[in-house]
Amino acid sequence: MDGTLETIDGRPALRFERRLEHPVERVWRAITEPDELEAWFVARPEWKPEVGETFSAMEQDGEITQVDPPRLLAWNWGDERFRFDLSPEGNGCRLVFTHVIDDRKFGAQHAAGWEVHFGRLDALLAGSPKGADEGMEAWSEIHERYAEKFGLDPEVGRRALAAYEAGGPDAVLEEMERS
Repeated sequence: MDGTLETIDGRPALRFERRLEHPVERVWRAITEPDELEAWFVARPEWKPEVGETFSAMEQDGEITQVDPPRLLAWNWGDERFRFDLSPEGNGCRLVFTHVIDDRKFGAQHAAGWEVHFGRLDALLAGSPKGADEGMEAWSEIHERYAEKFGLDPEVGRRALAAYEAGGPDAVLEEMERS
């Protein structure tokens, strides 16, 4: 699954599209249920989810903006926007994920992170969930590929990886604020 860096409403946005070998209803559970999200997503949001519902995760507040089970889930989290679109495709489904980010310079590191997280989603759907750090060994290589593809300075993501290795996800957020 190769992400693209686009512009939505004047802001940079990452877009990933992939076909999954699982029905829409199964993928819907994986993207909406907190116990399932905890196995692959960057945070465990405590939500139902319903339009207007607010939640906190990783010291940031969010709000559900759109829900159309089992096809659409969108929310704002901090200043960023996230959207999952699911549609049936054969025996499986098509997943389209969009992440509107604050600053283009973070595009490669976010794209690499999403590839790692989607690898964890694949493992969860296959019945073999991975640990929170599994997949991170590939992050650096994936990041470098995206930095080149998007024409971005790779040092931004390299500093984020060093922060992650030194202090985990919270340290990455602090590094991004400094960048």
